[in-house]
Amino acid sequence: MTRTAPSSALLLPDPGHSFWARIAHELADAIGSGIYAPGERLPSEHSLAEQFGVNRHTIRRSLASLGQIGLVRSTQGSGTYVEDFAVDLVLGRRTRRRQSLAQAGLPGGMQVLASRSLRASADVAKALEIRSGSTVLHLQVIGDGGGQPLHVSDRYFPCPRFAGLDDLVRQSGSITQAFAERGVADYTRRQSRISARLPEPDVAAHLKQPAARPALYVSSVNVDPEGVPIEYACTWFAGDRVTLTVDHDHVA
Repeated sequence: MTRTAPSSALLLPDPGHSFWARIAHELADAIGSGIYAPGERLPSEHSLAEQFGVNRHTIRRSLASLGQIGLVRSTQGSGTYVEDFAVDLVLGRRTRRRQSLAQAGLPGGMQVLASRSLRASADVAKALEIRSGSTVLHLQVIGDGGGQPLHVSDRYFPCPRFAGLDDLVRQSGSITQAFAERGVADYTRRQSRISARLPEPDVAAHLKQPAARPALYVSSVNVDPEGVPIEYACTWFAGDRVTLTVDHDHVA
């Protein structure tokens, strides 16, 4: 799936504000109309400066503003490219991100960045319906699609029930598969809360986006067939690469 420019262009300054803002809007319109296709490299700063009759500093500011809203990405020594996709992930009763990626025609996986056992904070304990201070397994994971990082998340699992689950996730690259190996063949999402926030610097670095660009933040609770919470997740999604669809009737 591709990301189009019109809705993103609304985040740009008024085109009458300055030369760089007007040029940014013209480039955004060109991207939205398909003049510059997803994944295509834009003309060089020198070429754009000649095209618009301005200096290269003005072009750099225009391109930087397009990068901040996720329409383009700059690669040092290579140039500036149109962002090439935005995958639509469904948040339903049975949310399976690998399945959503497959439906979008994208390969994807999950990697464990860090794991540890810790005492549950009040928020984690409330979400998992356990006593504050109880032992939980904490995983920090990163998920990718089509070779691009899509989300970074902190995930909490009650112990001793899921002690050692991190090894299973490392082996399979899938929390769903890890759950199945622990006897949880099915689970559903009880709740998802979505907001837009500025990511912490380390999160922005993992997502390969500027810290000044908002990301989608989702907190969620998954439960087993008996309604017992088995996972509390706080996930940052790259806003320029992910569209979240909330489907209350989605069950598969």
